[in-house]
Amino acid sequence: MMNRRATLKSMAAVSAVAAAGWPLAARAAEPDMVTVAKIIGIPWFNLVDKGIVEGGQKFDINATMIGPAHVDPAQQVSMVEDLIAKKVQVIGLIPLDVKVLGPVLKRAQDAGIIVITQEGPNQDNRTWDVEMINSKVFGETQMKALAGFMGGKGEYILMVGTLTTPLHNKWADAAIAYQKAHYPNMKLATSRFPGADEVDTAEQVMRTVLQAYPKVRGVIGFGSNGAIGAGNVVHQRHLQHKIAILGTAIPSQVKPLLMNGSVRECFVWSPKDAGFAMVAVANLTLKKADFHDGMDIPGLGKANVDVPGKLISVNRILTINKQTVDGLIAQGL
Repeated sequence: MMNRRATLKSMAAVSAVAAAGWPLAARAAEPDMVTVAKIIGIPWFNLVDKGIVEGGQKFDINATMIGPAHVDPAQQVSMVEDLIAKKVQVIGLIPLDVKVLGPVLKRAQDAGIIVITQEGPNQDNRTWDVEMINSKVFGETQMKALAGFMGGKGEYILMVGTLTTPLHNKWADAAIAYQKAHYPNMKLATSRFPGADEVDTAEQVMRTVLQAYPKVRGVIGFGSNGAIGAGNVVHQRHLQHKIAILGTAIPSQVKPLLMNGSVRECFVWSPKDAGFAMVAVANLTLKKADFHDGMDIPGLGKANVDVPGKLISVNRILTINKQTVDGLIAQGL
């Protein structure tokens, strides 16, 4: 009697799941991939999340994104620890501090979890890192543009998300090196500032710069809200013709500042494509694909694959200015 009752309950449960539109076998087979972003709730990572969700739907992976409300490497560590405890199959990560995250990622790999990073080419204990741009070229490209707007002379400052954010600081290093080699009449006014991931913080940095470094004539914000925050302050103080603001930004977010001249030009890759590519690489890894240079990665096309270096990369720099911004917005950016 008890067996029959248990069987009926089980059948009822299966019927309820099916009636709700959940294919039981398919759902049970879907691996879980959770990506820990640098920060949630800002336009950049909203687009990354869209790409992750689309990738999950494409490859039958339960792909989601989480992250801290404010940039904090310690919170990223806690989130990864929680995902290890939940025994997810794949952890995605866009790291704030590669040294801080290294030990917890080792524990993840020791537990058999695949680790896919983005913006983390120097991150230890990863399965693969996926990059949408060449970091050296990205930094140099922005310095060339800044030098053009500044006439190759004068003081400038750089903003990064945090002083430990891997790619932001690689871009800044490349930009400074290029300036020193090619524009001797330009000068970095002071050490780089953190704060380019959050508009409010970037605005405060810009106000500080105007007060403490009045000779500054150029700013590059390496972080998706650096140029936005700096541009807001330049606009408020009517300094559009005096100070050139450049950086990384979302086209739809930066358009008003571009059109009124508060931001001169920005550079980006598609964060949505980056999120999709992370899931695509996770899918190939789960299926034990043969990774090799020049292989086709869904969402990326032919990619540079450094197998020993665990690095998959393409070069997808997009230039955002008055002429290109509407076309990029039409692409969903």
